Amino acid sequence: MIHPLHERYARLLVDYCTSVKQGDRVIVSLDVAALDLGRAIYREVLRAGGEPFLRVSYPEQSADFIELATDPLLASEPAMQLAEIRNADAFIRVIASDNATALAGLDTSRLGDKRLAEVNRIRVEKTRWALTLYPTPAAAQAARMSTEAYERFVYGAMFLDDPDPAARWRELGATQQRLVDRLNTASDVHLTGPGTDLRLRVTGRSWANSDGKRNMPSGEVFTSPIEDSAEGVIHFGVPSAVRGSIVEGVTLRFEAGKVVEATAERGQDLLDAQLATDAGARYLGEIGIGTNPHITVPTLSTLFDEKILGTVHLALGRSYVETGGKNESAIHWDLVCDLREGGEIRVDGETLQV
Repeated sequence: MIHPLHERYARLLVDYCTSVKQGDRVIVSLDVAALDLGRAIYREVLRAGGEPFLRVSYPEQSADFIELATDPLLASEPAMQLAEIRNADAFIRVIASDNATALAGLDTSRLGDKRLAEVNRIRVEKTRWALTLYPTPAAAQAARMSTEAYERFVYGAMFLDDPDPAARWRELGATQQRLVDRLNTASDVHLTGPGTDLRLRVTGRSWANSDGKRNMPSGEVFTSPIEDSAEGVIHFGVPSAVRGSIVEGVTLRFEAGKVVEATAERGQDLLDAQLATDAGARYLGEIGIGTNPHITVPTLSTLFDEKILGTVHLALGRSYVETGGKNESAIHWDLVCDLREGGEIRVDGETLQV
């Protein structure tokens, strides 16, 4: 028997987030710990008239790939993944971490981010996609919460404790749209706070209203800044987890849009490796402003942390084409700056009220 909460969760992902309709081909990619939710999603896609393709990952899968993938494989075109994503109408990804540090100490460059760059580009630009996180004990430990408390936090952030979660997302979307309407006329953004004094330009770029149609939970507005515009320094006080390794206390200095100096209080090697991915990794692909009132504390999950009301996040690497971005990279790495104590966003010289 499927839990009623899982049915509500699946309905939100299929009906609201990805708007699955008759004849749609839908990839459902999930970690095995979320198999119960996966069944609910599979059934919901069928109810909508779609054709679901279930892809389940086991906990050691990435570690096995790092250990055993040959160099010819890493250099090859991912023909199977490309064929699949090119024929998909929608893509639902459910993260369900079994061990948050499973890849710590491994050479994660061998996972093939560059090899899969075209797959990810097609997924983002050509499909209706949704990314979500299923609460597990491992994720709860990373967030320093009990499993029960973490489940309440996760489901609350998605409005799943409401009889009509989609209605709550539409309400938040309407609030965010007013912010988007203001920002679409903006030219200059100035971020200030402890260790932060950064300016960038967004003239002519469009802002997106992230109201749960892609990320679940969501609650942000974002755009891609003009690639050569970032000038100054920014400090990211919220830790970032990258494949089981933690980067903390990152400070970046920009000149003409490019990172020219990068330090981390923890995880310097990983920070350097991310910046060395390709030429685009040293430029910004996104600036986003968090708006979710139910996400109030960092949990070492970017999906949640970047939505914290009172924060701003910048992504190194790949831009969003739909916002006018032109930066290309195999990475899109979000780093979160908390402005709730002594920070401010100024747009064209005026303080922005979120």
